[in-house]
Amino acid sequence: MVLFGLVIASITIGSREVGVDDILAALGGSRDGFDQAAVAARLPRTVLALLAGAALAVSGAVMQGVTRNPLADPGILGVNMGASLAVVSGITFFGLAAATSFVWVAIGGAAVAAIFVYAIGSLGRGGATPLKLALAGAVTSAALLSFVSAIALPRSDLAGGIQSWQIGGVGGAVFDRISMVLPFLLVGFAICMLSARGLNSLALGDDLAAGLGERVAFVRGACAVGAVILCGAVTAVTGPIGFVGLVVPHMCRLLVGVDHRWLLPFSALGGAALLTAADVLGRIVARPAEIDVGIITALVGAPFFIYIVRRQKVSAL
Repeated sequence: MVLFGLVIASITIGSREVGVDDILAALGGSRDGFDQAAVAARLPRTVLALLAGAALAVSGAVMQGVTRNPLADPGILGVNMGASLAVVSGITFFGLAAATSFVWVAIGGAAVAAIFVYAIGSLGRGGATPLKLALAGAVTSAALLSFVSAIALPRSDLAGGIQSWQIGGVGGAVFDRISMVLPFLLVGFAICMLSARGLNSLALGDDLAAGLGERVAFVRGACAVGAVILCGAVTAVTGPIGFVGLVVPHMCRLLVGVDHRWLLPFSALGGAALLTAADVLGRIVARPAEIDVGIITALVGAPFFIYIVRRQKVSAL
């Protein structure tokens, strides 16, 4: 019910308030008048917010399960920024223009960043501890952001669009772009949901999971692939949106526990609700202008990240 209410709010709230008649008319294909045109523009935006929020939340929950790290998140671990750098590099140096190419390039960049951060965080005594992974991700994100700026600034024809995209938002969504990324999201969701039982075994430790018959390396790799596909595909369309994958899984664990068979579906619903709510809030607080969802989620997620770090007893999942 909460998610349904947020969907209705996302369609009705904006620089122009619309009524039920206009919503029904727009759903029927009518575009007469400004109100119906506004509804038609908000429909794909709402769908994208739902899909992106669900994908980022599931990706974060899977990353936390794979690394047994309560601080794992596509933004914190630098995965989103790796996808961003790959897309910006593709546009600037190789003239990428096809929307499908953006998705493949973003997924590749996300994968490289994830492998790099995990490798750096695994160095030294103790292996890939939560704090080391978070620090490696933060440093990597800062470095990749600097590379993005260095690439974009000399290109005055692209710098404005890249800077706006880097904030992360769902404004300007169209169903053509959503249909382009939807197959990748469906594959990512399927991989992650099918890996739920394996994630439960990994939570017991690698040795015990292997004793229970799990192929630990295969499960870990499959989960990582699913998470990378989700966050890479979303980043290609919305830009990097942080903290959704951190906040939502922790909130859902309080509701349904640590069983990933329940945690992943509830995280999808929670992520969809959070990003839709952030989009609605961004339209309200700065009306008639808007604040992108990437800024809203950062304002919500940064204090939550500090809270998780300061909880001494949360050293691993």
